[in-house]
Formats: sequence, C-alpha cells, structure tokens
Amino acid sequence: MTKQTQRPDFVFETSWEVCHKVGGIYTVLSSRAKTLEKELNGNICFIGPDFGEDNFPFTPDATLHPEWQKAAARAGLSVRVGRWNVPGEPIAVLVDFSPLYDEKDQIYAQAWEQFGVDSLRAYGDYDEASMFSVAAARVAEAIIKYCLQDKARVVYQAHEWMSGLGMLFIKKALPRVATIFTTHATSIGRSIAGNNKLLYKYFEGYNGDQMAAELHMEAKHSIEKQSALQADCFTTVSTFTARECRQLLDKEPDVVLPNGFENDFVPAGAAFTAKRRAARKRILSVASALTGETMLDDTLIVSTSGRNDFRCKGFDVFLEAMAQLNTRLKAKMNARVDAQPRTRVLALIEVPCWMLAPRADLAERLASKKTFTSPLPLPIITHDLHNLNEDRIVCLIRQLGLTAAADDAVKVVLVPCYLEGADGIFNMPYYDLLAANDLCLYPSYYEPWGYTPLESCAFKTPCVTTDLSGFGQWVDQTLGHGGRLEDGVSVIHRDDDNYFEAAREMVMDIERYLAKGATDRTACRRAAARLADKAAWKNFIPYYYQAYDFALAKAQKPSTK
Repeated sequence: MTKQTQRPDFVFETSWEVCHKVGGIYTVLSSRAKTLEKELNGNICFIGPDFGEDNFPFTPDATLHPEWQKAAARAGLSVRVGRWNVPGEPIAVLVDFSPLYDEKDQIYAQAWEQFGVDSLRAYGDYDEASMFSVAAARVAEAIIKYCLQDKARVVYQAHEWMSGLGMLFIKKALPRVATIFTTHATSIGRSIAGNNKLLYKYFEGYNGDQMAAELHMEAKHSIEKQSALQADCFTTVSTFTARECRQLLDKEPDVVLPNGFENDFVPAGAAFTAKRRAARKRILSVASALTGETMLDDTLIVSTSGRNDFRCKGFDVFLEAMAQLNTRLKAKMNARVDAQPRTRVLALIEVPCWMLAPRADLAERLASKKTFTSPLPLPIITHDLHNLNEDRIVCLIRQLGLTAAADDAVKVVLVPCYLEGADGIFNMPYYDLLAANDLCLYPSYYEPWGYTPLESCAFKTPCVTTDLSGFGQWVDQTLGHGGRLEDGVSVIHRDDDNYFEAAREMVMDIERYLAKGATDRTACRRAAARLADKAAWKNFIPYYYQAYDFALAKAQKPSTK
C-alpha cells in the first residue's frame, strides 16, 4: 500500500528577492508563482524585505488580510500586505526589518547557543540579510499563531543563506511547522569559482569549513550549513549543485527542485513576431548610432547576459570567442576581392555594471533623424560608467582589440544596465530585447542552474551553454545525448583548463549558424521552444510536492531530543 502524499494547507516562502529583483532567484519565485498559486488555491504567501518605493512590482492592499498586520504588530514589526505584480499575483508581505538591529547582538548570541551558527566574523551584507531573515520568520510565526488554525499543515521555505537564520528560529519556536531550506548555489562553491581557484580539478579535496576560513566566509557558510543540516527538508536546484552540497556542506539534498519557466512571460504568434521585429530595429539603430555604420537586418544578433560575475558567467570566454570569430570572419572577407567591410555579427553583453547614466551623445544621435557615418568615441558601450577604465568587461574588450573598427566583422556592445524599460537608450524591457536575438551564448564556468539559457529557449532563440551548468546537464539528460544547435541548445564542454577550446567550440557553433538558411534557422528556433516546454513549471511542480511531503513527515515525527 503506497503512502498518501501530504499536501500543505499553507506555504510561506521567504527570500531576499521577493518583490526585489537582484538575480536568478527572483525569476525562480516570480515565474512559478502562478502555478503554485493555482495549485495551492491561493494559500501561499511570499515574504520579502520592505524597501519602500524600490519594491516596484508590489501593490499594497490594506483590505487584504488586515489581521496579518495586527499579528505582525503584536510581534513588534511593521509590514505591508499586498500583491506581487507577476503572473498569478500572489500575496506578498514586505517586512521592515530595521528595528531588529537594536537586538542584533542578542540574536547572534542565540543563534550560536541554539543552532551553532557562528556570526563572529560577519561582514558586508550579513547583518542586513540576517535581520531581514529573522524579521520574516517572526512575521510568519505571528500569522501562524494568531491567524491560522492550530492543526493546519504549514510549510516554511527559506531560500539561500540570506533566509536561513530566520528558518532556524521558526523551527525552534514552532516545531510543527515543516521547514524547507533551498540553496541555489553554495556560498563556498561560488566563492571558490569567483576567486579564480580551480573548483573542478580539486573538487574532491575541498572541505567547506576549511575553505570558509581561507576565503573569510565563515559567517555565511555557517548559516548555510546549519540550515541545510537542521531543516526538515534540504533542497537544491540541480544534480550539479547536489554534488556541491555533499562536498561543501556535508549534507546530501533530500529533494532536487529543478527550475522551470512560465510561458505566460512569452508573447505568442503575431505578437511575438511584432516584438521581435521592433526589438531588432531598436538594437540595430542603437548599434548604428554608436558605430556610424548602417547595420542591415541580416546582421546576426547574439547576446550574453546575467549577473555581473565575470568568470562564473563566462563573460571572459564570450569575449575570447568574439575575438576569434572576428579574426576568422575578417580573414574570409579579405580573401574575397569584391568584399565590402560590414558587420556580420553584433554581439551584446547585457550585464549590469556600475552605471552612471545613459550616454548623452548616443541619446542625441538616436533622437536625430540624421544618418551618421562616423563612430562615437568608445563605440562599445551604451551607458556611461563610474569606473569605465577599471571595468573588467571594458578592459577585456579593449585588450582583445574588439573596438568596433570599421573593418571589424564582429561589433561588441556592452549594455551595462538593468533593462527594465526605461534605461534611456533602448527603453525596452529585457524580455522584449531577448526576442530580437538570433543566438544566445552562455559559456558559464559556474552555473548551478542557468535561467538565461532557459529564458532564451522560451523566447524561441537557440543558445549555447556548457556542461558546467545545471540547465546544460538537464538538456543532455533530457535529449539522451550532448545538446546541439539543431536540438535548440548546444552544450559545450568546460573545465578548469579548456578556456580557449571552449571559446573555439562556441565560434564553430556561430559559424555553423551563420551558414544556415532561413528554413534551418527556423527549425532550430522551434527545437529551442520545444525544450523550453519540457522545462515548464507544470512539469517541475511535482518535485515541490515531494519536498512538502518530506518536510511535513519529518516535522510530525516525535522529537528525539
């Protein structure tokens, strides 16, 4: 007789990225909100930090659960209750965590005494995240105590170390609440990769506690490890990260929760075609204004994007590939007597940097009806930076000679801002611009999942990723062979030593795509969309029910202490 799966009556999810767009976790939560909202009949609440007007996708609603605000006030906290403006419009509670700074030392002392969390060497964003985490847990605790039925099956899911401390406190205060801790990338794994250490060659020799001391990450690692060890259910997002958790956190994840995507974000049919056409027109006009060259519609538009993590996201390999491709295409062009210099590939790097403002000279050209035949100074960037001469991406573009010279077949343009529709140059949101691409390139060195290639597929754009990303590994497993462009996703091999080889593999993919006709390109686009359909949230939500069941069963077991 099979055991019946337990489903929660109510779920609280807390993350630093609820109504606060920072990175990939925002996409995880916001893209699956509609699916979970429907599955749980609205009995889910997302708890995030209150940053006032900076919580731009949030609409407060004073008529929505006013008793929750009263419960939070009894816990000494102020909250705003409303709707998160994403598909599904789930309930969100934003908490002002600033009052907790007054009891910070007491909180850290309790964390050490009760859970073995060592906050002694904390620095940077540790205090801010920890105070939010504890405040979020206190709000959930108050709502559970005063507003939910005593016998309700409640799940509290905390994402990343930034939410772990509060999860530990709520587990202590309300043992009947089933706790889930989800790490999307271990702090130590990311730090090893980001500090130019060889993560994979010596992986089996790394000790998480030892590396935390060496990299001055003891406080964050301590929260993360204790949260993983003490949660009722410990989860991560891919088999790639599960291996990392075993090695660096000394804990095997109980359930793997792969990240999906919601097709509600993707326009269909004629609407998609119109957005793609408009975005291509805008991108080519910006590039033409920068370079003084009229770029034709048959220009191959490629892009990379993501959090500004130079090595982990593979921006270095991307630029190396563009340099190799530029050399190869120029050589082919020079071999033809009748060839006229013109751009064949426009490569965009859409990565938020330390932006100052939109370039005034570029904005002026875009507003003019004139045709310009000379480039702007530094025609490789769309916005001014505070640290232009120190920015790693700009420096490598210059070092590789990708300066948008007249005879370059590849023009590289850095777009160093968040693309939210009002950046002063493109004035289009990221997803609209994503539709314009012919090919997306993500040569990641460290990528626990990889939302950018999945988003690319969802927007019918074939892409290149690596087997060091959770998504790349999922593609290979799903296809039953190494992904190729004809499958919609090409999965190239990356390791600690094949930097130039990985760049060359990507160049080969781009050249193969350049050689394809319209029919073959359309087939690649359709294959990418089919892969994205297989990664829809409706196909991955069952893993969440597995985690809920695991956590509820564990929480209901009598304590052995």
